[in-house]
Amino acid sequence: MKRLFSAAVLAAVFASPMAMAKETVVWWDFLGGGDGVRMKKLIEDFNAAHADTIEIQATTLDWGVPFYTKVQTSAAVGEGPDVMTYHASRIPLAVSQSTLTEITPDDMAAMGLSADSFAKETWDAVNVDGKQYAVPFDTHPIVLYYNKDLLEKSGLIGADGLPAGLDGKDNFTAALQKLKDDGNEWSIVQVTADGGFAFRTIYSLLCQQNGSIGGDGAWFPDDNADKLANAVQVISDWVGAGFNPSYTDYPSTVALFTSGASPFMINGVWEVPTMVDLQSQGKLFNWGAIELPVLFDKPCTYADSHSFAIPNNAGKPATPEKHAAVLEVIKYMSDNSLFWATAGHVPANVAVTETAEYKAMQPQATYAKLTANQVFDPKSVHAGVASALFDSAGNAFTAAINGETDPATAVAEMKATMDALQ
Repeated sequence: MKRLFSAAVLAAVFASPMAMAKETVVWWDFLGGGDGVRMKKLIEDFNAAHADTIEIQATTLDWGVPFYTKVQTSAAVGEGPDVMTYHASRIPLAVSQSTLTEITPDDMAAMGLSADSFAKETWDAVNVDGKQYAVPFDTHPIVLYYNKDLLEKSGLIGADGLPAGLDGKDNFTAALQKLKDDGNEWSIVQVTADGGFAFRTIYSLLCQQNGSIGGDGAWFPDDNADKLANAVQVISDWVGAGFNPSYTDYPSTVALFTSGASPFMINGVWEVPTMVDLQSQGKLFNWGAIELPVLFDKPCTYADSHSFAIPNNAGKPATPEKHAAVLEVIKYMSDNSLFWATAGHVPANVAVTETAEYKAMQPQATYAKLTANQVFDPKSVHAGVASALFDSAGNAFTAAINGETDPATAVAEMKATMDALQ
């Protein structure tokens, strides 16, 4: 039976004398670190504001494959949560497994949201075959972090106070050379011990060439393999020139940047709280973060989205009251996602990013424009975080970006791996 929820119905469910029983919403997420701290605060605030009507009972599980495996197996026997966080990039696989419940237009209307509430690519990422399966909460791209003090010494800060002269591969290389010549230990740090993590940068540079990954049975069609090799070559050249350290893992990358050993770092926006905390303790330089420079033909940056999804709990459909409570939870989180932005993420709800409060938030407001230039994973059961796509990139590209093999060979290896998937 199709659910028919409007904003009026949602309000009526909780106003009716027949709906006096307090609803419990079982919540699962995979959020740790600064993300976890902030989400727990949002949940506490929600429970305080809905003390007489709804209570979120939250559990945090392990990120990645363990989380998604537990969701799939639990929903299949009707034991999943009422609502959960979900990466948009993982939705195609979940849909193929019948793990998620459709979010209907009536559900969206009840929450006061629509396609127009989100950036085009963010909205598209939660839709499969014309149906919506999650509500975007944020966009979390990679960005270019910078040490303003070191850039100023090398004349790479413009009149607007932001890094200057970085667009174009030749210009960016010249900037890295200038920083090296000026005595910096490294010019840029990008994870090089894990080609899967570096794939976020590589994918961005592929898109900047108007390239694409393709999809099931047609991975890297036409000249996209050549464009992908060009993207891999960029990081390989940084390592070869001594701009970026080789075989450097994630923690070391962050440490090299925060210690002042490198003026640039490519990493996710989720490291913003690290910078904020260090600066508040007087342990960090003047810093900022911007959209990735355009090294090729157009601006483009890899992104994913934390979203809210409702599991398809087999044999245990939610009551109208429970479903209304879940929608109220999602609506509250979306309406209050300005606080979530302090974790570095860009709120998916454009009504939030258009507020004066968000526009005053730095560096978040500076890099938020990249949501107009973002690229998500392809719609494939083999794509998404902790997927075959990222695993194959890690296996193929780690050696290539560290100069152990050539990029074209690495791309051929990755393509062969992906082509063999069923």
